[in-house]
Amino acid sequence: MLAPVLLLVSIPSGAAKDGLQVEQVETRLVDDIYFMNAVLDYRFSTEALEALENGVPLTILVQIQVRRVGAWLWEDSRVDLQLRYAIRYKPLSERYEVYRLPGTEGRTFVSRDAAIRALGEIADLSLIGASSLDDDTDYEVHIRASLDIEELPLPLRPMAYLKPSWKLSSGWSKWPLTP
Repeated sequence: MLAPVLLLVSIPSGAAKDGLQVEQVETRLVDDIYFMNAVLDYRFSTEALEALENGVPLTILVQIQVRRVGAWLWEDSRVDLQLRYAIRYKPLSERYEVYRLPGTEGRTFVSRDAAIRALGEIADLSLIGASSLDDDTDYEVHIRASLDIEELPLPLRPMAYLKPSWKLSSGWSKWPLTP
């Protein structure tokens, strides 16, 4: 009877769990355009980090929607963006590179942790013009991030489809669209 209780006590409450999480989203209105800044926390699984260390780029898909508060599932979004980011390790230079796709040039980092933190920063993203929104309606930003398994090399994909450690997603989170 005490074994389950002891097991729960022995697990540290602050233990880092694999997964993706949206930590913060803030919007601001500048010259009739809403801009968004976001901070996402990427805690890749051991398998994903091992693949990264062996030269496999990891691609993150960030989906962003602007929707009416309380909108039904079938209602159209005012904004529906899909951003793709990648992180890769370059063994010859011993550097990590973070870049937005399409493209291959990005920011370079010495440490993996710094690169992963930079991967989770979205700054000054133009969302929507304020004139496109109804004045008497409240809106919110929905955001989700996930590891794009389809971008992994072909030999890795079957394992990624079958193992839960590769199915990394933040799930949808909602944040108010405020001026």
